Amino acid sequence: MKQYIAISAIGNDRVGLVHELSKVIADCGGNISESRMTALGAEFAVLMLVAGNWHSVARIETELKKLAEGAGVTLQIRRTDPRPVREDQVPYSVDVVCLDQAGIVSALSGFFSSRGIDISEMNTRSYPAPHTGAPMFGVYMIVNVPSTIHLGALREEFMDMCDNLNIDAILEPVKS
Repeated sequence: MKQYIAISAIGNDRVGLVHELSKVIADCGGNISESRMTALGAEFAVLMLVAGNWHSVARIETELKKLAEGAGVTLQIRRTDPRPVREDQVPYSVDVVCLDQAGIVSALSGFFSSRGIDISEMNTRSYPAPHTGAPMFGVYMIVNVPSTIHLGALREEFMDMCDNLNIDAILEPVKS
């Protein structure tokens, strides 16, 4: 029977860190089911969902802890289950671009949370605008909209909020 562990690791951004982590998992008989990895400042952050049988998962836990101690990586490992399929929800993508300003993530997450809409994924980034160099902020999200919510009304409320905050946004169904 498959076992699952969620792994988060953060350490100094350096060549070889992803290889070291993934090699331990492969050598112990595990399989990376999902992952998110990115540089955050001078650090490198990793999130992974790893699957394996009970023996391989136990070995991965032990070996990753050894690697973390020797490599100066902060590591958390948690046993988990696969995310259940929700057929009563429709996945939508949200793409937002605006001048960088405080409170954008809070406003977006508050909008969806207050309507019982689950955020399953979010990525943000700051960058200079082409030509002007103005500080810009981008957000990409996947939200799961309950099938009981009227999508036209949701879209209208969302666009009104975005207009009030002076942000450009797109809300559309996820393309399979």
